[in-house]
Amino acid sequence: MPQTIDYATKYNGFVDERFKESAKSNGVVNQNFDWTGAKTVAVYDISTSAMNDYARVGAIPSASRYGTIEDLNAIKQEMTLTKDRSFTFVIDKMQADETANALNAGTALARQLREKVIPEIDKYRFDKMATLAGDSATSVISKTTIYNDILAGTEALDDAEVPVDGRQLIVTPAIFKLMKESSDIIMETEIGMEARERGVVAMIDGMEVLKVPSSRFGTANFGFMIAHPVATVAPVKLAEYRTHQDPPGVSGTLVEGRIYYDAFVLNNKADAIYVHINTTP
Repeated sequence: MPQTIDYATKYNGFVDERFKESAKSNGVVNQNFDWTGAKTVAVYDISTSAMNDYARVGAIPSASRYGTIEDLNAIKQEMTLTKDRSFTFVIDKMQADETANALNAGTALARQLREKVIPEIDKYRFDKMATLAGDSATSVISKTTIYNDILAGTEALDDAEVPVDGRQLIVTPAIFKLMKESSDIIMETEIGMEARERGVVAMIDGMEVLKVPSSRFGTANFGFMIAHPVATVAPVKLAEYRTHQDPPGVSGTLVEGRIYYDAFVLNNKADAIYVHINTTP
């Protein structure tokens, strides 16, 4: 179908931009591995041996006074990049001219990143984390239960010996509303600008509260998630965006973009993610 352009004889170039949040997942993932020159990175889970009572006296046991000798095992987890995504569009030279340059390559590219690329990556990461979380719960979340629900999540991470510093509570706007309505929750809302730019809206029990639009969760009935960034490796191996002025076959600007990324939850770090599914009453 031909593209419809609003040609205007008197037009100031103003574009009515859609509201769109910036990236929300960067603070809850890590980039701790190097994919340079590789599509797959392997990490190893090394076993340990049992503790024994040392045989101080008497005959030496058949194996050792230290106990039965065990072989350590190395279980390999391979992380292979799978998401190789792209986009392209063209801005005709006369369409740009006759819309007072409202069709501008630079602003159009920024809009594409803001409205398409960033939300897609956020959603992919959050879904991977929710699917591979080490612990989970399912119940109806209300303003009277929300605090105990959150405490159950922090208890699960405490029992798994997940570091306290760095934990983040990821909530939808609906869950955040319940938190504000709860008489049991006291939130610290004095948040620095750097944190606010990452989507942090408050602090609770030492955790940053990250409010994320519900559209960035594909998990059905997502309630909230407690996560430490050590658990999720989220490489972006390539993020390449370019413009071509008057390429062959085009009178105007051709814009192209390619994003090569993925997200992985480390097997031994999955317990650093707790997800609560909010069932309907």
